[in-house]
Amino acid sequence: MSTVLAGKCFCGTVHYEVADEFVYAANCHCSNCRRTTGSAFKPFAGIERDKFRLIAGEGGLLIFGDESGHDAHCGRCGSLIYSLVRDGAYVHVAMGTLVDDPTIRPSAHIFVGSKAKWFTIADDLPQYDEHVPD
Repeated sequence: MSTVLAGKCFCGTVHYEVADEFVYAANCHCSNCRRTTGSAFKPFAGIERDKFRLIAGEGGLLIFGDESGHDAHCGRCGSLIYSLVRDGAYVHVAMGTLVDDPTIRPSAHIFVGSKAKWFTIADDLPQYDEHVPD
């Protein structure tokens, strides 16, 4: 049985649990991720939807999108908690909301073709103009 990690928003209204079984992790530099986080990029970890569970604050979520794909923010403090992606099959957990330390680390920078010009990537992770190629 895997470890269960805890996560929460800035104000503590939204709490979640997620299995430490992430399939992938990356730093996304697309303009949507920059805008939704207010940062140069969004570090996220992807996992199957059934391995992620909200345990508090679900009724107070602010959802941008629909049932097959959306960003979920705390309706009180605005923290981006997760994104539902891949036709609702996966959750991209915003790694900054994890309370516990996951075993996975971002393995690449994606959408570098549209990254903020004022930000310089200073690590040795691979960089891709869009998604990681298959």
